[in-house]
Amino acid sequence: METLFATAPTGLRCGFSPPYHQLRSWLQRWKIGTGGPVKGKAFFATTSTKWRRRTLICAANQDAEKLFKRTVEVDKLIDMLRDAHANELQKLVAENVLAFNESFWIRLAARTETCKSEDDKKDYEELALSVMSIVDRLVHKTNEINQREQEGQLDEGFLSEVNAQLRQAKEDEDKPGLEAMLQKVLQLYASRVLSKRSYAKKGSKVLKAEEFLENIIRAPEEEWNRLLINGLTVGKGEVSPDEFYAVIKKRIERILIRTEGGSYQQRILVEYVKGIQSRTEEIIQVLQGKTQ
Repeated sequence: METLFATAPTGLRCGFSPPYHQLRSWLQRWKIGTGGPVKGKAFFATTSTKWRRRTLICAANQDAEKLFKRTVEVDKLIDMLRDAHANELQKLVAENVLAFNESFWIRLAARTETCKSEDDKKDYEELALSVMSIVDRLVHKTNEINQREQEGQLDEGFLSEVNAQLRQAKEDEDKPGLEAMLQKVLQLYASRVLSKRSYAKKGSKVLKAEEFLENIIRAPEEEWNRLLINGLTVGKGEVSPDEFYAVIKKRIERILIRTEGGSYQQRILVEYVKGIQSRTEEIIQVLQGKTQ
């Protein structure tokens, strides 16, 4: 079974990533994946006034310190993307796909407008088009999941197909971007399937550990660290590690009971929950090390 998670530390994780459903709306707003390629110079020229206006509104409405920190994060991501080779770029985009929100495009446009040379401006325009193209491919896969789910075709055939593509991408070591992209697709699938059933309530009582697990299941992988730190007692939360490990174990048992043994679905769902467990162990180890 191919892993759903990167084996090496992932790239920059921005702290203001939006939910999955917002990604598509933003892409549509910027005309990505909604009717053919975007012309680089025209794209920046026709929207520069709107971007400047939105930048001013953003600066006026948000706390200055938070805005500064966000700008620094976005600048770091832009610099990483600029310095990356083609294959590295695909991997970075796939790993940080939720960071490509309105703030990112506004900042990229601002940096493009302030370039002192035409060559630098052209580099930024080409970077924007490359990022759009990669994100568009991931959104296409996401839309395929939505459509297949509506048609009742989100089955073993689909999972087998994605898994085969992922295995091939791993064998072709020159395609790290495709591997990261397919991992995101399987993570999204697992998150959606596991989120359909809730165990967070027993009568009128809310089971905090179950509710906490379900919040993490629904969240993108990029948000797990923050949620775990804020939710566990070793960090800032109310759920003890033992309680959390117990509900993780119980959720895996439920998956094994409710899915066909040896199926792709069973493997993917179990691996997703085990991924949460592994991340929890890493976070606890770090937090306990700091308190000693």
